[in-house]
Amino acid sequence: MERITAMEELLAHLTRTVEDLSDVMASQALEIDQLKRRVLLLLEREAEREAMERDGAGAIPLADQKPPHW
Repeated sequence: MERITAMEELLAHLTRTVEDLSDVMASQALEIDQLKRRVLLLLEREAEREAMERDGAGAIPLADQKPPHW
């Protein structure tokens, strides 16, 4: 009987660990998706900057300009 109880306890702990890991993986998947979107936006911004430099615009995008008080 003790052996069954020990196995049930072990199973409960393993089940809890699997659930915890599943939660962590779901959270990480959301974070990875957010980071992918940010990287894509940065790549697009850089491509626009390079295109402006090639076209001779040379102007710094407003979002990249330092505020006047700097």
